[in-house]
Amino acid sequence: MRRLVNFLRGWVRLTVTGVFPERMLNLCAQRRVPFWGLEWLDGQTFRFRVPPRWAAALPELAERARCTVREEGTGGLPAFLWRFRRRYGFLAGLAVSLTLVCVLSNFILWVDVTGCETVPQARVLAELRRLGVYPGAFGPAIDGNAVGQRALIELDELSWMSVNIKGSRAEVIVREAVQPPELTDEDVWTDVTAETDGVINRVETLSGQARVEPGDAVLEGEVLISGWVDLEPPAGETAPSQGYAVRAQGRVWADTRRVLSASIPLTAGVKEHTGEEKRLFSLTVLGRRVDLYKNSGIPWPRYDKISETRQLTLPGGRALPVTLTVQRCRAYEVAEAEVDREAARALLEETLLARVEERIGPEGELLKTQFSAREKGGLLTVTLTAACREEIGTERPGAPPA
Repeated sequence: MRRLVNFLRGWVRLTVTGVFPERMLNLCAQRRVPFWGLEWLDGQTFRFRVPPRWAAALPELAERARCTVREEGTGGLPAFLWRFRRRYGFLAGLAVSLTLVCVLSNFILWVDVTGCETVPQARVLAELRRLGVYPGAFGPAIDGNAVGQRALIELDELSWMSVNIKGSRAEVIVREAVQPPELTDEDVWTDVTAETDGVINRVETLSGQARVEPGDAVLEGEVLISGWVDLEPPAGETAPSQGYAVRAQGRVWADTRRVLSASIPLTAGVKEHTGEEKRLFSLTVLGRRVDLYKNSGIPWPRYDKISETRQLTLPGGRALPVTLTVQRCRAYEVAEAEVDREAARALLEETLLARVEERIGPEGELLKTQFSAREKGGLLTVTLTAACREEIGTERPGAPPA
């Protein structure tokens, strides 16, 4: 700490020579002259440092001690700044830099969120921005406890949140809530019905009474597992059958046949760039965008806009809240061109396969696929006929038995 104080107030290095140089030290002590860095060069000479404001009084003390004083140099912050006394640009830049450091240290530059596993971090950042925590916000005005409590009201997926403002960084720590398991209402009367036509392959009944067996052909909407469970009368009695209603649950697998079609035009508009291009620059600082162009009008009716954003980073890799965006606008004209039929057919086949796999689900199985294509009215139509094995059961409200 003392070294820092000495650097800030500056110093003058002096060499004292005399027959009895220790008298000079005694006089300095009597006058309470602060000095440090005492170094004896020989029996009659020593060197030490004093503050600049005491340097002018030492020749008088040296004369009384019958010694000579020689100045050898200066140092510290005042001497450093004195060298730039005529470099006004440097001094102005230094003053602006110090001012910016003092001012910007009170604003949030980074918002770090930790603890998110299933909850999207972007959702947490959006809620924090709504509550006033974002790059560019005034840090001392933010109440971290209040922000955390208000954010938890909106974010049901979180059980705890801590918002800590540390200088120009907002540290947000979250803990996700443990979601309760989904409860099944057993008092609801439902049936498991067929979602589509098919031939039953396997029936897995959890509750209710199965109405079909492997090998049966079923139609869409037909009851597969009934929520009405029949009670057989005791042996030898002819009482009418009775039963009770439950929530039917189970899985029914069947062999199904899916037919899907998709079309694509045989001609399409193709872009031909004319070579004309215009660039628009914008700068985003602390979430506020500043356009660096005067006229943003684009003179062409058709153009592509390609945006490229570059973010400034510190040497350690931490991103600064300053980004430069360059938008390239390239003019083009539209020309008609024929579509490659093989490529178009391959695209449609890939699309149809994806659609049928989405319908049968991840546990479904494609047993056989067959494609057919035809051209009519300037369109290429591809039809997929797929033999599948999938789960076709779906829950619907139950109905009394006939």
